[in-house]
Amino acid sequence: MIYQNQTIIERLKELALTTIFGKIPTACLGLEIRNFIYKSLFQRIDNSVYIEEGAYFFGAKCIEIGKLVHIFKGVCIDGRGIDNHIDIKDGVILNKGVNIKALNATDVYIDERTFIGNDVYIIGLGNIKIGQDCVIGDNSGIFASRNIFSDINQSIPYNDITRKGIVIEDNCWLGHGVTVLNGVTIGKGSIIGANSVVTKDIPPYSNVAGIPARVIKSKRKD
Repeated sequence: MIYQNQTIIERLKELALTTIFGKIPTACLGLEIRNFIYKSLFQRIDNSVYIEEGAYFFGAKCIEIGKLVHIFKGVCIDGRGIDNHIDIKDGVILNKGVNIKALNATDVYIDERTFIGNDVYIIGLGNIKIGQDCVIGDNSGIFASRNIFSDINQSIPYNDITRKGIVIEDNCWLGHGVTVLNGVTIGKGSIIGANSVVTKDIPPYSNVAGIPARVIKSKRKD
């Protein structure tokens, strides 16, 4: 699906509505009002979505939110740019301070019933796919881009950037403070220990820990 940059009018409308209605306390009909008003902003948003006050949205026309999604205070979802798409499926929970950002020609996909802990960063210049029934621990980071410093005489913004993307398959658990770097696939059913840094592919049903993360146990299933 292709989306273009927002026009000035679209951005002003989005800013005005989210500023006015995004701060209404949930206990004072804020939830109901937001669900009604935000339908005019998002690509798709279900009536059953729970959005607390103090959540921020940018480029909402690039964002789809499914049934029974919970979005808590301080969450920021940013779909601004060209050809971006952020799709949050049914039953996903985004805890306080989660930051999701697409940085041009990027798809971010979070599948059903996945739980994202407090202050998690999901930043994609490459595509990011997170499967069903995953748990992402507090203070983790999923970063789908990496600079290649091919010329040390060039300034940082002008060096090449890889955008291979990241895939986290179904039923994975990432502990507190895990970092997942560009180009990685974490296989189904894997467990990543707290504060690990994942720099290469992880086979399905693996227990992993360390910097860089290494498989310490396999729990292969047929």
